[in-house]
Amino acid sequence: MRYLASPAQLRASVMRWALFTVPAVLGLGFLSGYGSGSGPVSPWFNALEKPGLYPPPATFGIVWSILYVMMGVALALVIAARGAPGRGPAVIAFLVGFALNLSWSPVFFAMHRMSLALGIIGGMAVVTLVTIVLFWRVRALAGALLLPYMAWICFAALLNYQILALNPQADGAPDPAPTVRIQL
Repeated sequence: MRYLASPAQLRASVMRWALFTVPAVLGLGFLSGYGSGSGPVSPWFNALEKPGLYPPPATFGIVWSILYVMMGVALALVIAARGAPGRGPAVIAFLVGFALNLSWSPVFFAMHRMSLALGIIGGMAVVTLVTIVLFWRVRALAGALLLPYMAWICFAALLNYQILALNPQADGAPDPAPTVRIQL
């Protein structure tokens, strides 16, 4: 005889998983960006011409933080769905997409490989779409939580493409020579 978990037990399971998945996703995302010198702290990136739709730099930290929290909650919902058909492939698809996500910042900001980063973000879009479908089959809310992430990936891919188009000479270029200023 099988017993079903009560709604309270299911919520508790999701919460326990979320206490792990949210900080893990958020922390790894932060480490990927910070470790690769992403954003306005990069002299190479500062020297690039930006497209007109490039948002203020603070936007990226805010948006990515929110998205990583939503991704962590979505993952917790799927992991907590014990016995749900398709749960394993859904988690694997998420992990593949998240690995691509974590690789984008080092490739773009540390290696300055904008073309390769564009390929990675294209792969992220495909894998995220598959993940959304698989998550939706396990728990609709989990799939829905990934929709803003998919929208942001598409926007980031557009930015990546436009920055590459505006700065083809910077693809794979080393950091600009450091400038030393002496003020007397």
